[in-house]
Parts: sequence; structure tokens; C-alpha cells
Amino acid sequence: MAKSEKGTVLTRLQSSARLSRTALASRLLAHGFYAGQDQIMLALAQDDGQTPSQLAARLGVRPPTITKTINRLAGQGFLVKAQSTEDARQAHVSLTETGRDAIKAIEKSIRKTEKLALKGFDKKDQKTLFKLLMKIEGNLTGAVAETDAEDVIELEEAVAAE
Repeated sequence: MAKSEKGTVLTRLQSSARLSRTALASRLLAHGFYAGQDQIMLALAQDDGQTPSQLAARLGVRPPTITKTINRLAGQGFLVKAQSTEDARQAHVSLTETGRDAIKAIEKSIRKTEKLALKGFDKKDQKTLFKLLMKIEGNLTGAVAETDAEDVIELEEAVAAE
């Protein structure tokens, strides 16, 4: 790789991710969805009736963030929150009929955005790209996990030293 190209892989990856999010957000907005709402809807389509904490953990976001988004989706008529019959302190979130109907629009928006992003790629290129992205995710997930583990060890050592 030429010296002037160093660091461009991450730049291209970040740019592609940003542009794909923007293109998808534009399509989703046409159906009344804002950024991030599609992920909650799809998670509930796979496993309806999750608690906000379960959704937050599944999507890797903080509970206050998920609560705000759930409330907005409920206000739009896509979700309902119901108190747990087993634990009155918990609520379960479920898709409404309107929400279930909207899943098709979300999935179609994702397919169209992916088709646009992969225009000009043959099946072999698509498969190769998928494998490479999975490898990058694995590398970075491992790095994040190692950093998290190091932070926990440092915290435990600091607490033990007190």
C-alpha cells in the first residue's frame, strides 16, 4: 500500500457506514421512522414482548436511550407497553398491528439500500465483502472486549488498593 493511502481503509469504512446510514434513514423517514427506531422494531419482530432492558442489551444501547425511543414509537402507534403479569416493576414491549405492518416497509427499505450500496458487485464480490466485514467486526469486538476486561481489572485493583 502506498504511503499516501495509509489509514484510508478505516476512512473508507467509516464513510461507507455513514453514507449507508444516511441513505437508509432517508428511506425510513418516508415511512415515519427516525434513526434507530428500525432496529427496535426488527428486534421485536424477531422476539416480541421483550423488556426495555432486554432490548437495550440486545441492541447495545443504554436503557434511557431505548426508553425514549420506545415511548416515541408507542406514541406513533407502532408499539404498546404492558405491565408484566409476573413482575409489576417490569414492562414488556410489543408490536401493534400497525407495527407488524410497518416491518415490511422497514425490511424493504433495508433491501433497497443494500441493493444500492452493492450496485455493480457480483455475487462473489458480495460474499467476499461480507466475509471481510465479519472479520473486521470480529477483530474490533475482540479489541473492545479486551479493553473492557482491562478496565474491569484496573477498577478491581483500584478498589482492592483502597
